[in-house]
Amino acid sequence: MNTCPVTQLPITANPDWQRTENHQGTSYTKVLRLLGDDILLYNIETDRDITLALMDSGVLRSALHDNEIEDKPVCLVWDMRHISSISLAYKKQIASLVFNSSITFGIVVFYNVEPQCLITVETLSAMVPEPTVVLIRNSYSEAVQTVLDWKKGMVVSTGIDQDDELIKKKEFLAFTGRLCWLKMTDQNLPLPSASDPLYPYFKAVENLQSDIREIYMNQEEELRKIGADYEKTLMEKNILLNAQKELYKKLKGQLEKEKSALTARIASQEMELTRISTAIAEKTSALRYLVDLISELDIDHEQKSTMIEHCRRMIDTEMIEKRLSIELTTTDSEFLSRLQRKHPNLNQRELRICLLIKLNYNTRDIARSVGISTRGMESIRYRMHKKIGLSKHQSLKGYLTEMAASTD
Repeated sequence: MNTCPVTQLPITANPDWQRTENHQGTSYTKVLRLLGDDILLYNIETDRDITLALMDSGVLRSALHDNEIEDKPVCLVWDMRHISSISLAYKKQIASLVFNSSITFGIVVFYNVEPQCLITVETLSAMVPEPTVVLIRNSYSEAVQTVLDWKKGMVVSTGIDQDDELIKKKEFLAFTGRLCWLKMTDQNLPLPSASDPLYPYFKAVENLQSDIREIYMNQEEELRKIGADYEKTLMEKNILLNAQKELYKKLKGQLEKEKSALTARIASQEMELTRISTAIAEKTSALRYLVDLISELDIDHEQKSTMIEHCRRMIDTEMIEKRLSIELTTTDSEFLSRLQRKHPNLNQRELRICLLIKLNYNTRDIARSVGISTRGMESIRYRMHKKIGLSKHQSLKGYLTEMAASTD
């Protein structure tokens, strides 16, 4: 434990009473120590000039709590060496702390104040509420002795005669500090007489207060408008969202109805297909019986062969129809519906041909199924190629297969 060379009182240090910070690439440590029982020593450990960026009142509260002096007026000796500037945020935090009733400052003494920070310290000294005392001293020994005198109840002085000019200076600095750091835009600044050399400065800062008040009012109005616009936009978005939800519900209902209708249509078609399949089976059986009868007829051999060939072609056609009836699935029905919607210029026979092409039937079987020649089937495919709008190098089968695979 160190001992103060001025007072011979012990100096207590604690790692919890210090914070290391980095501002704009410069690192420094803020250190708080206890002199005797109730005097706090504050300094910055660094080897270069720094800017105080943000204040951490938690270190101060921790030191007060650890030493059980939370209920006493704080005695603070502040070494300002190496502090070349103080940020606006730090100034505001100092002002807030000084006017915060949870911590009572009895006396704060600054020493080693750099010229760049002198006005800031003088402004703080001028604006602090009574009975807090804020003073500036030249050295550590003077600062500590001033605190000891104050604790004994002695009257401590600024060391400067309190003439009228100095009083006006303090009023001026206090006014600007409250205006800038606490945003007090409704202060009453006593103006000196118009003949006073300081009158223009006091009048200028009074006008500045009025301008700043107007700026704040404009900002508040702008924020109010932004808030109103936001609420309006939010309401419009909610209305749009609700409308979209309602539309979605309607579309979902329509889709459910269409799905039910398609399901019923498929069931009906399946019944029809069953009937057609039964009829085809009966026709095929009758044609085979007819072939057997023709084979036993005693007629011209060439004529018999022609008749049998015709019957067998009819049997093949019926078998194709039967296979088609069996293979016509829900997917095929959906494919036909989509194809018809996309190409309403296709007639029923062309739609049927498209389905057969998609199901990989060859041209000859398709021709038999629709009752035309192979050459006639090729002509129909050519016309369909043009009606669908395919290019010269596009395949009709490839297009239909791709369309069947698509989910659009």
